[in-house]
Amino acid sequence: MLRIHFADNRQAPIWLVDERFTIGQDSRNSLVLADPEVGLFHAEIRQDHGQYYLSDCGTPGGTYVNDERIGTRFQLRSGDRLRIGALELLLVDPAKAVPRAQAATRWFLQVIKGEHEGQKYHVTGSMTFGRSVKCELCFSDQELSRRHGEFFLKDDVLEIKDLASANGVFVNQQRVSAAVLQPGDQVRMGSVTLLVIGPRVAAPQAVDEDATLFMPLARLPKPVAPRPAGRQPVANPLRAAAQQQSAAPSDAARQSPNRLLVGLLVLAIALAAALAGTAML
Repeated sequence: MLRIHFADNRQAPIWLVDERFTIGQDSRNSLVLADPEVGLFHAEIRQDHGQYYLSDCGTPGGTYVNDERIGTRFQLRSGDRLRIGALELLLVDPAKAVPRAQAATRWFLQVIKGEHEGQKYHVTGSMTFGRSVKCELCFSDQELSRRHGEFFLKDDVLEIKDLASANGVFVNQQRVSAAVLQPGDQVRMGSVTLLVIGPRVAAPQAVDEDATLFMPLARLPKPVAPRPAGRQPVANPLRAAAQQQSAAPSDAARQSPNRLLVGLLVLAIALAAALAGTAML
């Protein structure tokens, strides 16, 4: 069974339990709308074998489903978005789309200054803001462009985008072309100021591709300070004498092998002479 939700939360949702559900300004309708753009008997929804069919009753303003104007006996499904005059209705099947319906009620825009002050609007998907009657958020403020800005909700993150408007979009007094919104932000377009109401979410921060990246330099060895040219080291006479004394034994050690060789040579010559004398006898 389908249920009608009001995008601006002007009243509680309505279950489509009757076989015939009519919408218009006349008090005899199932849903009475006091809107000059709505006809006396504007549209009707009929239930036939568990299916729902919407028909426009030949009104000048027409009836729209998902931004397309419909005629008669248009089959409705859960998730369809109906627009009648300036009113937007959402069709929800709680048995099939409970998570989606719950997620869709997390973000709102409330007018805190300007036209429709105090009005609260429920944000779903993509919603345009401007003077055009085709905008989901339609205001008659002359400072607004026909399509001034666009709110769009994706992955529970709400963003605003300027649609090349003449007077710009301002978030917290700063003009922006696009921005991620947080609860408590104030969005001004023309003379209308909107307060953002919703959950606080962690949005990814944009990386500035033009930012200068500083890299650490290689560590170089510290230079050794040269000794002053005018000052020469002074020799210590005591150290020089100690070095000479330590070198003396080394000289004697080098001379001792030579003396031993001379002695051995003399002994060998004497022994050879004695052997020669013996042989002559």
